[in-house]
Amino acid sequence: MRRQDPRDYQILFLSLFLVLGIGIRDPTLRPRLIIVALATCILTQWVTISLTRLKYKNSSPSSSLFHLPASSVNAPKISSLKSAIITGLSLSLLLRVDQYTTMVIAGSLAILSKFLLKVGDKHFFNPANFGIVSVLMLRDDAWVSPGQWGDSGWYALLFAGTGAMVLKRVGRWDTTAAFLGIYAFLEAMRNLWLGWTWDVFCHRLMSGSLLLFALFMLTDPRSIPNARKGRLIWAGFIAVLTFILRNQFFVTTAVFWALFALAPLTLILDFIWLSPRFSWSEESDQHTVKSVESVSIEAN
Repeated sequence: MRRQDPRDYQILFLSLFLVLGIGIRDPTLRPRLIIVALATCILTQWVTISLTRLKYKNSSPSSSLFHLPASSVNAPKISSLKSAIITGLSLSLLLRVDQYTTMVIAGSLAILSKFLLKVGDKHFFNPANFGIVSVLMLRDDAWVSPGQWGDSGWYALLFAGTGAMVLKRVGRWDTTAAFLGIYAFLEAMRNLWLGWTWDVFCHRLMSGSLLLFALFMLTDPRSIPNARKGRLIWAGFIAVLTFILRNQFFVTTAVFWALFALAPLTLILDFIWLSPRFSWSEESDQHTVKSVESVSIEAN
């Protein structure tokens, strides 16, 4: 029996967040930039896959630029653009730019990172995160507004509920739990040390952007460690680095920089704890993983 692809739910929920943001929350969300982000990601993925297929037809697999198995290039699901859509939606939700060119650069680099920055058959950077951090370093008109969703409990419940539905199908809830648990513990200890009231603690943890990151970006099953032990350690390191960057160096976008900096750690943890890689196969059970290569996000 064919199971619903978890990416369908992720696309639905991210789209709803964008509609919500445009309608009642964030006036900086511009529909034209959303279209540019989606078009760039979809076009880049389609062109890259097409060039890879052409490369394999005209040369041996070992000489291919992207080093993808021939069976993967010829697989029907290689043409799926769901991953690119998720990346485009993620960029639209979190990244703010003044120029269309900057969004094009972000989308292009996000998708290309999946094909160019890999070891074996695995990309270790989250595409949307890579695109965001890249334009933050390369362009002057790009920024991320961590507080764009505020700290309303209603938004927290919305993000938590929808994120839980996706994580249940993907089976990567442990990553979010480890990250939020360790980060919340560190913030609680700091709150006690400084003698602040607990409403300050709640305010720092109920950021909509923090929850979007923890539920939809940190849990990309294609770029995070394959084994549960590896994921728990990896998420813990990201939580600690986020805490340090945010409170010691006052980096408001700490979560994105922490994920970017520690993404290569995935390769070491996968080497230490061997485990089959996650596959988006719709025929498999939601908790079954296969070491079959397919070009897809995160999610992105």
